[in-house]
This record gives sequence, C-alpha cells and structure tokens, in this order.
Amino acid sequence: MTGDAGGSPYAGLVAELVAAGRRAVAAGLVVGSGGNLSARLPGGDTAVVTATGGWLDELTAADFALVRIADGAVVGGSPRPSVETPLHLACYRGRPDVTAVVHLHPLMSVLLTALGHRIRLLTTDHVLYVREVRVAPYAHSGTDELATAAAALLADADCVILSNHGCSVVADSVGLAYKRAANLEEAALATYRALLLGDTTTTCPPAYRERLDTIPAADLARGAH
Repeated sequence: MTGDAGGSPYAGLVAELVAAGRRAVAAGLVVGSGGNLSARLPGGDTAVVTATGGWLDELTAADFALVRIADGAVVGGSPRPSVETPLHLACYRGRPDVTAVVHLHPLMSVLLTALGHRIRLLTTDHVLYVREVRVAPYAHSGTDELATAAAALLADADCVILSNHGCSVVADSVGLAYKRAANLEEAALATYRALLLGDTTTTCPPAYRERLDTIPAADLARGAH
C-alpha cells in the first residue's frame, strides 16, 4: 500500500472533507480528534475515511484511508482508518444514494438527548435540512452494534443521534452532510433556549413541511424553497 488518499480520483473528495473538518471544529461541532468523516464517489465501492486520531481542523491527504465498503479492507492511504469505520460503511451499504457520512460530537444535541428532550425543528432551515431526528440507544464506539443500529435508523432518515456520543449525518454530498449536521446542532440550541423560556411544544408550522413535500428533489437541491 503506497501513497495517500489524496490522489486522483479521490483528490476532490479529500479536499471537501478537509474543508468540512475545519468548519466543524470552528463551529464547535467537535473538539480535537473527536469525530470522523468519509465520502465516496457516486456508486463507488471504496470510501475515503479519516484516519484514527486525526484532528479535524488539521487534516491533510495523509490523514485518510481508502476502505473497501463491502468488507472493510484498507486498500490505500493510511493503514489505520477511524475506529468508527464500521459505522460509515454500514451507512453506505444501506443507502446507495449516500456519498458522504459526517460523524461529529455536537454537545447540545447529545446533551438534550441524554436528558430525554426531543430536539425540535423550529425554523424552515431545520426542517429543510434535518427533516427528522432519530435516536440510537447507547452502544460502544467502533462496534458492529453501533454501526448496525445507526444504519437501520438512517434507512429512511438522514440524521441520527448516537446516545451519549454524537451524531451521524448522511447526504449525497459532503457539503449537504455538513449543512445537515450544522442545522441539527442549531435546532438543538434553539430547543434548549425554548426550554429555558418555558416552551415545550413549539415547532415549525406543519404547512412548511407539507409544502416541501410538493417540491421536486432537484429543485430543493438548488435551494428552491
């Protein structure tokens, strides 16, 4: 195994993941080497996955492994992919449409869920990007149990909270996956502030979600909402 994961045809994906890692740390969605990122080419059988111990705001092409989705074999780049690689691969196996998985440790999302509070989607952006928040029971990091539970919940959703741990968010691009993760944490913060104000029920008007259901997916992807 030679070289790194930054070579063609993966250079673009690596560059997007490097940028997403920097944004995530700057936004406080993860601290230090917590969290991990991955992406694949549309229809691809190999994923680019962050290596173990990489700080998300200091990633370089050398901090990525090329991992075969079917069996988890490392076929290039760093020989030590993230311990959460099974989580990423399970998401790809279950969702052929997914080309990016963002796993972060957003504090407010995890805190509210741990305390038994449902994260409410209060703004139109929360509904547009997050749509629904699923919650997986606690399971040890890096285990098949965690990967299987998360992938099952993401079969028909895009955001899952891993109890007492973090979140996993999927999309058909790195940029959209990051937007979903950022809006998930903003929704959690809005929920927290609403709770401080004594409100336990307010959400975005259902009519907005109903309107979104009438807009073609391609138009939504272009921001036509």
